[in-house]
Amino acid sequence: MKKIIKIVILGVVVLVIFLSLLLLLSSDNSLSRACLKEECFEVEVADSPNEQERGLMFYEILEINKGMLFVFKKESNYSFWMKNTLIPLDIIWINKNYEVIFISENAQPCTEVCEPIDPKQNAKYVLEINGGLVSEKNIKVGDKLSIIW
Repeated sequence: MKKIIKIVILGVVVLVIFLSLLLLLSSDNSLSRACLKEECFEVEVADSPNEQERGLMFYEILEINKGMLFVFKKESNYSFWMKNTLIPLDIIWINKNYEVIFISENAQPCTEVCEPIDPKQNAKYVLEINGGLVSEKNIKVGDKLSIIW
């Protein structure tokens, strides 16, 4: 009887460890850090078409040190708009060499007719942060992005 109890307990322990590892491997590890100069932002990574389409739509607040980093499979000209975005954003386009190539400061929320913001340049990454931070943190075209995955 003691042998059966030990086997059951061992089975339960193995099952708990297996499920814990499975949960850890399948959990959303999409938070990373994106840094420009000495300024770092904890970012949600949008690397799928669905995540990129939704972006920061419907966010009512965005903490000061947070943002969203769009990671595209290939470098291209990506336009953004503020449709259903509820907070002003600074939008920063970054090329494959991690250099800031275009900045749209303080893009305003839009619910009706929304004009796209077109950088007219190819980018691989786009970083969205709270409106006004680009000016406050002195972020400029030519600055380098570093990403801590």
